[in-house]
Amino acid sequence: MTTSVFYERFERHDDGQGLAAHATTYCAGCGHGVAQKYLAEAIDALGVQDRTVLVSPVGCSVFSYYYFDVGNTQAAHGRAPAVAIGHKTANPDSVVICYQGDGDLASIGLAEILSAAQLGLAITVIFINNAVYGMTGGQMAPTTLVGQQTSTTPAGRGPLQGKPMRVAEMLATLDGPVFIERVALYDNKRRTHARRSIEKALRCQVDGTGFAFIEVLAECPTYLGVDPEAAEDWVREELAAVFPLGVYKDTTGEARAATLPTPSYDTELLLSVMGTTTTSAERFATTFPTHLDPSDVAIKLAGAGGDGAQTAAMVLTRAAINEGFDATHIPSYGPESRGGTSYADVHLAEVEVLSPAAPRPQVLLAFNQPSLERFAPAVREGGMVIYDATVASCDGLDVAPSVRCLGVPLTQAAFALGDHRLKNVLALGALQAVTDVLPAASFRVALEQTLGTKRVATADLNAAFDRGRALVADLTAAIPPR
Repeated sequence: MTTSVFYERFERHDDGQGLAAHATTYCAGCGHGVAQKYLAEAIDALGVQDRTVLVSPVGCSVFSYYYFDVGNTQAAHGRAPAVAIGHKTANPDSVVICYQGDGDLASIGLAEILSAAQLGLAITVIFINNAVYGMTGGQMAPTTLVGQQTSTTPAGRGPLQGKPMRVAEMLATLDGPVFIERVALYDNKRRTHARRSIEKALRCQVDGTGFAFIEVLAECPTYLGVDPEAAEDWVREELAAVFPLGVYKDTTGEARAATLPTPSYDTELLLSVMGTTTTSAERFATTFPTHLDPSDVAIKLAGAGGDGAQTAAMVLTRAAINEGFDATHIPSYGPESRGGTSYADVHLAEVEVLSPAAPRPQVLLAFNQPSLERFAPAVREGGMVIYDATVASCDGLDVAPSVRCLGVPLTQAAFALGDHRLKNVLALGALQAVTDVLPAASFRVALEQTLGTKRVATADLNAAFDRGRALVADLTAAIPPR
């Protein structure tokens, strides 16, 4: 069957030229191609292409958006069900499909699939079980068989790795799902049945019946180290013996999924839930800080957990948004709540931030020596490094000759003010004085919005912020604001 659900040309390789325009990333004999063909045909047969959203996370199917001409969302590893719930509740008329592998769904995504299944929303999950991590090098998966050799179990899965996880059986014990079946692809009879089961699972959503889950036993000749025919034999004789085929739950004739409430996109209601209003903050900037960059300023703030880099980043981002600029804050936390490395990337754009990451920032604000050593060499030519001179030094760092480094005794000044928590506010004052990225008044407003009712009196915040600016003015190496 020819289906329009697949793009006529795949632009994954060579911009879709020649044979590459019709080739997927799947290995010869891989079960993914067959399962995706049946899924595309089911979408076509039910006439739901224009309202289908396919959620594909990390795994061999990661490039599905190159193949399926439907709405596509790329989810983080294992998080497809959580993303699917978001799509379905935001647009109840959408047809939402999770397409996941065993390493993705049964390992890092186990909590998400259990929660989504128990919730019972009318979504469809296609689960490809080939008993191995196929994309990342053939490591042991939750479904790897006892004795099966993988790159991480070269002697075979043994007692220390436990028994394979049977996902279909586990989900069938939950109240939420209405249809759960395990199918296979190793011969024509099984393939025909798999195609019908996938269509039935999708129909459960289209009809509003409820949550449906299809587990597909699929071949992975590459990491079995055999040809496709031998891989089919292995699935028939070995994999299906541990994961028996069949329907594990079917209550499609007994109940229907709950009708989802109509989502509201009312701006006032949304803002009230968030605790804010449509009232714009007063603006103090007359222009974008083009002296730092013509259209997009990247700033990295980094320190130990507890230094306040993340809070400072939020204040900076909020100040930029108040001024009408597009701004993003992407946090990265260390493993410890205190003491571990923590950094944040902040972008301020005149029109739109195109990428929230800041691998080559114009400005680095570093609260400790490890952060200074790690990120200072990445500051771009003509950039600026501001660091806490109480605990860190720029001496000997491999920074570009045109990068200017300024040490400010932030920790010392915070203790002098009687509150070590004010170190990041002092840092923001220093940042403002050195870079003039936004007017000082913009920071004061954002500080009160972010911290004024949270932990410190506004007067203390302003005093710390002004002290940070004054420290810069007192330093002989300070760069005067424009």
